[in-house]
Amino acid sequence: QVQLVESGGGSVQAGGSLRLSCALFGVLGGPYSMGWFRQAPGKEREGVAAINSARRTNYADSVKGRFTISQDNAKNTLYLQMNSLKPEDAAMYYCAHAYSDYASMALRTSNFGSWGQGTQVTVSS
Repeated sequence: QVQLVESGGGSVQAGGSLRLSCALFGVLGGPYSMGWFRQAPGKEREGVAAINSARRTNYADSVKGRFTISQDNAKNTLYLQMNSLKPEDAAMYYCAHAYSDYASMALRTSNFGSWGQGTQVTVSS
C-alpha cells in the first residue's frame, strides 16, 4: 500500500517561493507517475504538475515557468519548487501516485490511485 506524506507548506507573500516535499512509502517497482494537485476552498481539485518514471514532466498552463516538479529516487521523495507565487496559488496541495507511466500525461485526479493528506499553501498579496 502506497503512503504519501506532504510537507513544506506555509505562508508567503506574493512573489515569494516555497518548496513542497512528498515522501513516498510502500512503493513497488515498475513504471509510475507522481503528481501535485491543489484544491482551493469551494473549487475542484486541479492538477498542477506531474512526472513519470521516464522523467517526463507535465504542467498546468497556470504554473508553467514558475513551478518545477522533480524527484529524488534515492530518497523516495517528490518535490515541487514554487517560485513567483501569486494569491491564486493559495490552496491545499496534495501529492499523488499511480502505477502507470501514462497517468502523468493528463493532470486528472482519476488517473491517480494514492493520495497524501495535503499541505496548506497561503499567499498574501
